[in-house]
Amino acid sequence: MADRVVIEEHVVSDAGAGPYALTAGPDGALWFTLVHAARIGRFTPGAEVVEFPLDPGSAPTIVVAGPDDALWFTEYGAHRIGRITTRGEVTEFPLEHGSGPFGLAVGADGALWFTESAADRVGRITVDGEVAGFPLPTARAFPSAIAAGPDGALWFTLNQGNAIGRITLDGAVTTYPLPTGAAAPVGITAGPGGALWFVEIAAGQVGRITPDGVVTEFPLADRAARPHAITAFGDRCWFTEWGGNRIGSITVDGVVTAHDLPSPASEPHGIAPGPDGALWAALETGALARVSP
Repeated sequence: MADRVVIEEHVVSDAGAGPYALTAGPDGALWFTLVHAARIGRFTPGAEVVEFPLDPGSAPTIVVAGPDDALWFTEYGAHRIGRITTRGEVTEFPLEHGSGPFGLAVGADGALWFTESAADRVGRITVDGEVAGFPLPTARAFPSAIAAGPDGALWFTLNQGNAIGRITLDGAVTTYPLPTGAAAPVGITAGPGGALWFVEIAAGQVGRITPDGVVTEFPLADRAARPHAITAFGDRCWFTEWGGNRIGSITVDGVVTAHDLPSPASEPHGIAPGPDGALWAALETGALARVSP
C-alpha cells in the first residue's frame, strides 16, 4: 500500500495565509483552516476555492466535521469555538479569555471536546453551544491535539507536560508520562490495533498507547523531522513531517515509510482522510496535498 504513493499539490492560498488543518465535510468537499489569514476555506478539485472570513487575529486552527452536518473549529487567537454550515454561515461561542483552544474532536456523547492549551483544561461544547470545562492536574502542560478513543473516552497530548492524557465523558482525567523526556507530543489519533497513536515533534518519534496506558515509541530515521499531525487511514497511520517535508506512514508493527513532498520546505501540518478515498495534508506555504496510496 505505502509503496505506491502518488502526491499531488493543489494551491489554495497565498504563502502567507497558512493552511493548517483540514477535514472532509458532509458536502463532499475539503474544509481547511487558514491560520494566519483568519479564514475557513472550502475546496473540491477542479473547482474554485471558497473562503469565509473570520475576525482578524482569530487564528483558526483545528477543524472537524461535527455531528450536526456542520463544521466546527477552534479559534486559538480569539478564544472561541466556531461553527460553520456548508453554506458558510458562521456562529461563534466565546470561551474564557486566554484559554487558547487548539485540539477538537467529536466524543462518543455527540458533543465536541477541545483542549484549552493556555488554561490547562479540556472543554466540552454541545451542538447547542453549552460549554463545560475540566481542569487538568498538571500546570503549563499545553494540552494540544485530542481524539476519541476506542474505549469511549477522549485522549489528548500534553505537549509541555510530556504525557498523554485520557478524560472520560464525566470528566475524570488520567495522565500517562512518556518514556522519552521532552518529547513534546502534538498530534494523536485512534488507529489500527485498538490503540491511540501520536507523534512526538521534539523527539522525532511516533508513539502508541493502549487503552490501559502502555506506551511504545518508534524512532524515525530522521530524528529532526518534527512530526506534527497523525491520522488513521487504511491499515496504518499516516503523519506529517513538518521539518522533513515528508508524509510518513507507520504500520501496526512499527514499520515506517516516508515520502518526500514535491515542493521544498512546504511545511506540512494537518492530515486527514478526504471525501474522495485519498489522504490529504495541509501545507502551510499555501497548498493542499493529495496523497494516494
